[in-house]
Amino acid sequence: MSFVDLRIETERLILRPPTLHDLDRWAGMMADPLAARFLGGVQSREIVWRGMMTMIGSWAATGVGMSSMLEKGSGKWLGRCGPWFPLGWPGPEVGWGLHPDAWGRGYAFEAARVGMDYAVDVLGWTEIIHSIHPDNEPSIKLAKRLGSRLIGPKQLPPPFTEEPSNCWGQSASDWRRTGAGLSAGDASR
Repeated sequence: MSFVDLRIETERLILRPPTLHDLDRWAGMMADPLAARFLGGVQSREIVWRGMMTMIGSWAATGVGMSSMLEKGSGKWLGRCGPWFPLGWPGPEVGWGLHPDAWGRGYAFEAARVGMDYAVDVLGWTEIIHSIHPDNEPSIKLAKRLGSRLIGPKQLPPPFTEEPSNCWGQSASDWRRTGAGLSAGDASR
């Protein structure tokens, strides 16, 4: 199966590699100061396009990258989520970023849970991290819901070297023991 054919469905979401059809909503997310605050800051449409190409290129070159998260009923792009491990990153990561109109509905938890399963069961990763700015309370809360623990500060590679980042994470065996049993109903924990 080619990476372009990958499609994972949850109760409410479709996760698939990003395409150019996602650009308008992705650019909208990155134009919002609150949404972009912990994702490298507000970016122009041209910079967002380059970021999308990085993610699409990651899929093409390595077979893994963050997925576009779509609302199952409408096909609306809600954000990006999933495993990726760019060169120089502090570890293999399951990360997320949501459009502001998708906040507070449990979508990030639902997608990240599937991303963790994919990282462990398909990719065979033995450790998974989440790089989170220390002030990003919603992402810290999500990492805790997933069963991850604070590992400590880690420096990210350029162009993020000036951004403070804490790594949260867990082992595959921890995920299999505790996190894999989480359901969408656990999103409110």
